[in-house]
Amino acid sequence: MKQATQFLLLAAVLGLFNHVSQGNARAQEKIRLSHSALETSNSVWFLAQDRGFYRKNGLDADLLFIPSTTTSVSSLVAGDVQVANASGGGVASAIVAGADLVIVSCYLNSLPYELVVNESIKSAEDLKGKSIGISRLGSASDVAARALIRGLGLEPDKQVPIIQVGGSSERAAAFRVGRIAGFPSPPGIIHLTKGMPFRVLISTADFQKRFEFPYICAATTKSYLARQRETVKKVIMAHIEAVHFVKTRKDESKKIMAKYARTTNEDYLEAAYSATAKLYDAVPLVTRAGTEIQIKEAVGRKPGAQLRYEDMVDDSIVRELEKSGFIEKLYKQ
Repeated sequence: MKQATQFLLLAAVLGLFNHVSQGNARAQEKIRLSHSALETSNSVWFLAQDRGFYRKNGLDADLLFIPSTTTSVSSLVAGDVQVANASGGGVASAIVAGADLVIVSCYLNSLPYELVVNESIKSAEDLKGKSIGISRLGSASDVAARALIRGLGLEPDKQVPIIQVGGSSERAAAFRVGRIAGFPSPPGIIHLTKGMPFRVLISTADFQKRFEFPYICAATTKSYLARQRETVKKVIMAHIEAVHFVKTRKDESKKIMAKYARTTNEDYLEAAYSATAKLYDAVPLVTRAGTEIQIKEAVGRKPGAQLRYEDMVDDSIVRELEKSGFIEKLYKQ
């Protein structure tokens, strides 16, 4: 009798455990996300995965690495991913071309780039006629290259050719063999270019005004946002927690950044972390000034096209989270 009672008790416990496990499994909503670089500026994405913030907010997230905004945008349009990291310039260009996209949050609203060139190039005049390498046309590196070249008083394409090369490692390789004379680079990358003589000719930090640009943002399709607003909200909540982690947990953040960047170079990690932690916005609204500049650029490349800020941005979820006290409570912990 005693054995039978124990057996029934064990069965009940196992049944309860199975029920709770199935409930947890159901609570985790599957979603495919993508980020477009392994640099620290993108850490909001992979840190949210590494620290379990997606899962904490009820998401079973499959985070893909898809190099460059333009490719990420194509994946969104094709339905291969539901929410992706994308820059404002890439999204604006895609919408002008007919894509059903919208930016829902932006964690870094400035473009922290510097123009790394061969050591022999000492002035803007020396750069004339020499090629600058970017990842892809319409990408953040393309926007940065054009802004930096104009900052030197030169005309992109006309006086300084811009060619598509690939991600940061591909650009560094092309620079090493002399295929390009320079490339736009996020802060700290120059510390990884061992054995290559270089100089930083100009940086966006040198500009008199902050270079406004919706750089590290979350984008989705308007149709997905309409159908799965709560899911998108969970993604943004996970990212806000990741930003908070970066800003408040330096050593742990650097370890995760080192893991994804696959480097232990302390000079790079310190420079890259410092820029990222400083520039990340605790309240990830999409700045109008930077977005409207990108809209103007995109519309200018397609005669007759029209696009408004309101057609491209819906950061109402961020505003709701700010109003609810979610962000304030996080930073008071």
